Amino acid sequence: MAATGRSHPRARLTGVGTYVPERVLTNAELEEMVDTSDEWIVSRTGIHQRHIADDDQATTDLAAEAVNDLLVRTGAAPADIDLLIVATTTPDYVFPPCAPMLGTKCGMDYVAAYDTNAVCSGFMYGIAQATGMIESGIARRAVVVGAETLSRIINWNDRATCVLFADGAGAVMLEADEGEQGSGVMGVELGSDGSSPADLWVPAGGTRTPRTDDTPRADTYIQMNGREVFRFATRILVESSQRLLDEAGMTMDDVDLLVAHQANERILDHASERMGIAREKVVMNLDRVGNTSSASIPLAMADARDRGLLDDGAVVLMVGFGAGLTWGSVLVRWEPRA
Repeated sequence: MAATGRSHPRARLTGVGTYVPERVLTNAELEEMVDTSDEWIVSRTGIHQRHIADDDQATTDLAAEAVNDLLVRTGAAPADIDLLIVATTTPDYVFPPCAPMLGTKCGMDYVAAYDTNAVCSGFMYGIAQATGMIESGIARRAVVVGAETLSRIINWNDRATCVLFADGAGAVMLEADEGEQGSGVMGVELGSDGSSPADLWVPAGGTRTPRTDDTPRADTYIQMNGREVFRFATRILVESSQRLLDEAGMTMDDVDLLVAHQANERILDHASERMGIAREKVVMNLDRVGNTSSASIPLAMADARDRGLLDDGAVVLMVGFGAGLTWGSVLVRWEPRA
């Protein structure tokens, strides 16, 4: 589904905050853990290192650090926030959701709060949900968080997956604004194809295959068909982006920055070449943080900001894709708080 050209109020993206755990796991360290090499990892993924949460850190803890960073950067008070959405695949518990606990941790008393799960696309779905609530008048100021502790569901004996995934959190603020057409969130495109769930999944632990004493340990960890995921990702990055730009009456030349899910350098290189976007407009930081699933897009956006690539008024195309299979694209004008 796609939606553009909505009426006022518009959802304005006004800030981003992030957090990655202090512990860094390098490729050299992985060489000691599994049959791999730095050359093999870099040539196939572009990743040199990733951050791993401490044993006493859970997803909500990482998210709280990112939200507090966001509040400091925007100057917003916790009481100003009336909607809190957490996109995550790795919640602290089966239930309750992370978001209410996160709200309490960050001083957002009685905030409307819930989790959403579209795996690596989850942050895009969270942005879409918050945008809809702001534009309908349900919320005035929303915080959307992508946070993961993927290290807890990694098979550290599987070199195909353990070199990819990592931990981290990112958060953005969306605020109601009576701005003109072409400001704020300018369009959203979402979709899914549930015909091949086993291409990227954790087979056991849900209600279809509950975890028991007889469950193979490998079935409680991430499993991936790398070839099929690569094929899907390189196709859907292009298709979702083009559908969104067409709906918005724009072209790739109008885009100042492409901030895509940081899954794999080869995916981003292949897709951006097909999209016809200049390499210098493609944000990449997975070399330093790995694949953080729902956290990857806000982490990449903050990296662009810190490197001086994210100018006020820049048109940013964000594209996520992941297990399900799911995808989502958001077109937004970056308008940070002064």
